[in-house]
Amino acid sequence: MSDEMIREILTSTKRIALVGALVKPERASHGVMKFLLSQGYDVTPVNPGLAGQEILGRKVVASLEEAVPLEMVDLFRGAADVGEPVDEAIRLGAKTVWMQLGVVNEEVAAKARAAGLRVVMDHCPAIEIPRLGLLK
Repeated sequence: MSDEMIREILTSTKRIALVGALVKPERASHGVMKFLLSQGYDVTPVNPGLAGQEILGRKVVASLEEAVPLEMVDLFRGAADVGEPVDEAIRLGAKTVWMQLGVVNEEVAAKARAAGLRVVMDHCPAIEIPRLGLLK
């Protein structure tokens, strides 16, 4: 994924469903969600085990379906566990699937691309935004 494509995704995206959101401030998903909110993104935390609770003032939903409309699905899941949320992202009309640092699943990525989605793997938007000079 080129810097230009990542820049385009980050500047055109407004609504993000963050799959694997956690309440614990020391967890990466919490820090990334806090950063994305500070940058003006509309972030919906998705975690079935925490549904109904709040993370950073946002109600946690159990499924991607409850987070629609969505543009980007940010996945804090292991590479072996991204297939189901990517299938849902395709079904729900997401434009982008973003797999966090260390998460690479070429088979699932190919399926998402074939369905017309943009795919970012092994990157973090909280790193890419400052690196690309997109801080607000």
